Amino acid sequence: MRRVHTASGTRSPLRVRVRVRIGDEDGSTLPLAIFYGMLGLVLILLVVAATSLYLERKRLFTLADGAALVGAEAFALDDVSVSGARLRPTLDSAAVRAAVNGYLEENPVGRFESLGVRNAETIDGRSATVTLTASWRPPVLTLFVPAGFPLEVTAVARSVFG
Repeated sequence: MRRVHTASGTRSPLRVRVRVRIGDEDGSTLPLAIFYGMLGLVLILLVVAATSLYLERKRLFTLADGAALVGAEAFALDDVSVSGARLRPTLDSAAVRAAVNGYLEENPVGRFESLGVRNAETIDGRSATVTLTASWRPPVLTLFVPAGFPLEVTAVARSVFG
């Protein structure tokens, strides 16, 4: 192996090349830090938007479930029939719709944007089906999350005696 003589002593060519390469690296970690900071911010905003969407859908479903329960009990005592040892109420779609609309008007429903009743009816005469719609908007508007979109949930409830 050939030795290189320098002022500080004798060194091998491999050591000289390694030291030259290490000394020549003039870079900055600032662009890398900015990139990872932006990536972290985007991920945080996406998680916040997804959590907001999930919670808004759960709130709307809870409201639809309560409206379906009210609709399932929208019958008069004259509409209850006895079949064997069981009592069975018979529901009417108009009564279910009126009960659901009354429930939504009388009770505080929170802040839902564009809340509406798409469907409130009885299909089989025994259970109430309620479909509610609302609009969702993200808490922080970004380029990666849409400006919002409609939500729709359906709940079914039935009154059971005994």
